[in-house]
Amino acid sequence: MKPEHDDTSNLPPLGPTTEPLSNVSDFNSADPTARAQGHPWLIRSIGALAVLGAVGSGSMWVKLSGIQEQLARQSADTGSQAVEARVTSKQAEELARETAARLAVTDAKLSEVSLQRSQLEDLMQSLSRSRDENLVVDIESAIRLAQQQAQLTGSVQPLLAALNSAEQRLTKVAQPRLAPVLRAVTRDIERIKATAVADTPALLFKLDELVHVVDTLPLLNAVGSTPKDKPVQPVLATSWAKAISMSWWEKVWSDIWDDAQNLIRVSRIDKPEASLLAPDQSFFVRENLKLRLLNARLGLLARHFDAVQSDMKQANNDLVRYFDMQTRQGQTTLALAREVLAQSKQIEIPRVDDTIAALTTAAAGR
Repeated sequence: MKPEHDDTSNLPPLGPTTEPLSNVSDFNSADPTARAQGHPWLIRSIGALAVLGAVGSGSMWVKLSGIQEQLARQSADTGSQAVEARVTSKQAEELARETAARLAVTDAKLSEVSLQRSQLEDLMQSLSRSRDENLVVDIESAIRLAQQQAQLTGSVQPLLAALNSAEQRLTKVAQPRLAPVLRAVTRDIERIKATAVADTPALLFKLDELVHVVDTLPLLNAVGSTPKDKPVQPVLATSWAKAISMSWWEKVWSDIWDDAQNLIRVSRIDKPEASLLAPDQSFFVRENLKLRLLNARLGLLARHFDAVQSDMKQANNDLVRYFDMQTRQGQTTLALAREVLAQSKQIEIPRVDDTIAALTTAAAGR
């Protein structure tokens, strides 16, 4: 280390000098003791520096020794920790292997349970879909059969019954996939109820009744009238009452007079062709009227309303022309025939296309 202050006042000048060279040589040859005595401060500085260096070296050595001991302790601790870490790592590795094995077993069981659950869900969906498909097929077949019956019979009652049954079954199931079918069935029921359709079974019953009545209808050429029932006289209990009652010859005379009145009939003939019919021709008139009514019945079953209208018009004309319509039975029969004529009109049976389309869509699974 350099001294803090250099005393350059005692040194000779460095520049050119006028002193003789002999002075220089005298200086170099001077005594060292004298030279040391000339620089005491420099010596003390060097000594102080040496002491400071020794003290610093000692303190540095002490510090290095402490650092070395600390490093040794840390190295020992690190070694023990490394050993513990290796043991812990081995235990963790074993635990990880065990956990991995357990996890593999758990994954296998979970995959098995998931597979069983998916199979169970597929089975339930298959059963539900099979039930819905069977329901759709049953409803569709019932409605188609009812529609055919309605076309054959001319009545909407079978169709309404099938639609009502389908509505009840769909409401009971309450399946969202079948909700469009339920709405279509409800619309068709309302539309059929709002449509005026001829009641073919009722018309057939009325025609059968007309056929049975024809045999008892009185003709216009019938001779005489039905004898009126005499009022029933009360039975006389006493002999005096019997004595004053009508005698037997008065009773006989009353019967003869009634028969005489029935022998002659005075009436106005507006239709001579009916009054001039022979008794055997009256039979054919009745049979001809029956045949017309039966033809009208067949036409009604065959849905030929034009033929029904033609036969019923002719039957009404025959009733008015050949039969006595002044009686109560004749008026009832004529009113019944006119009612059949008015109701036997060409009215198409309403179709249930909306319901059939909805059932087809549901059966297709869309």
